[in-house]
Amino acid sequence: MNTINSGSLEDLKAGDTLLVNARQVNGGKLHLEFAEIIQINAKPMNALTLLNKSDERFSSSARRSWLTAEPADATEVLGINLGSDAAWEVTEKGEMLELNILNPAYNNVRFRVVVDETTTASEWQEENIETAAKRKGKDGDYITHEGKYIFSNTDVVMTNEETKELHTFLQPDSITIEAEGKASVTTSKLDAVGETNMIL
Repeated sequence: MNTINSGSLEDLKAGDTLLVNARQVNGGKLHLEFAEIIQINAKPMNALTLLNKSDERFSSSARRSWLTAEPADATEVLGINLGSDAAWEVTEKGEMLELNILNPAYNNVRFRVVVDETTTASEWQEENIETAAKRKGKDGDYITHEGKYIFSNTDVVMTNEETKELHTFLQPDSITIEAEGKASVTTSKLDAVGETNMIL
């Protein structure tokens, strides 16, 4: 059963999915926003993020994916009211309906977010490298794979199985830093889940 306000981005745990909201778009369609914290390797919680969770610069690390849907079909599949008589609110992004449904499912099969990294840009990504290419942090250096920009795409699939093998993460290029008076240090810009990985 899909229950509105059964979860939140702030309380989302690795492996859980949140159907965040629905937004009305052109053609009478909806965009459904899904979020999931994807953790390939078990890592400790990042204390900096936790202690700054009210600062938007340290927002949820959940990956997002958007699906286009017919309102009537989405209403039937999800078992919630997404019709014109639902509690839509006018926002700067258009008419939105907050949902916050934890682990949404259809016929007891969950919707899950899957990541697919590639060095092949879509037309839009090619025209918007500054915002589309993967970076180390929001405004950090670009992360590359074999000297090429990385583009991190997401999709929504339906499965109750472990999704680890469904993700594609590219190995970031390494750089060498000469530390004054010390041996050189090789550091991978980021590992698969976005944390610095240093090799001494």
